[in-house]
Amino acid sequence: MAKEKTIAAKAKVVEELSAKLKDASSTVIVNYAGITVEDDTKMRKALREANVDYTVIKNRITLRALEALGYNEFGDVLTGMTAVAIGKDEVSAAKVLKEYDDKVESFSIKAGICDGKVLGRDEVLALAAIPAKEVLISKMLGSLNGPLYKLAIALQAVVDQGGAAPKEEAPAAEEAAPEAPAAEAEATPAE
Repeated sequence: MAKEKTIAAKAKVVEELSAKLKDASSTVIVNYAGITVEDDTKMRKALREANVDYTVIKNRITLRALEALGYNEFGDVLTGMTAVAIGKDEVSAAKVLKEYDDKVESFSIKAGICDGKVLGRDEVLALAAIPAKEVLISKMLGSLNGPLYKLAIALQAVVDQGGAAPKEEAPAAEEAAPEAPAAEAEATPAE
């Protein structure tokens, strides 16, 4: 009876973890061995502020949850002291965890998932290098604003000159008349 309760409880945990992983934009799996309590507390706080769910969970449960979603590539990754960070956006979890991967020698990023694609360690680190969404949006808006700003300055210059656009010089009369039709008239024989 106790064994059945344990199995049911584990099945429920696997189901809940599967649901979280399915709804996540990104997931990062880390080896958290060797991190001090102080660093772990700071890291968890930074992850909470970034809206990332960080959980230390048994490897077997994590593996079953991932396999339930069709991710069968994590058998070799889920060894040792493993934690899972589940992010609501693509880069937050990777950014925070990369900081501790750089700072703590024994703490390391193992693998991840982003938008349904399985990522290796190097790909997760590359993902961490991408600027935040807000930064990318502001850069894009800035680049769109540049031409509009230049147009506004040009229009203001026209208004400041009295509303008249500068006149272009008309081409000279000799350059405007084509000579080709006259040459063709001379070359055609008369009947």
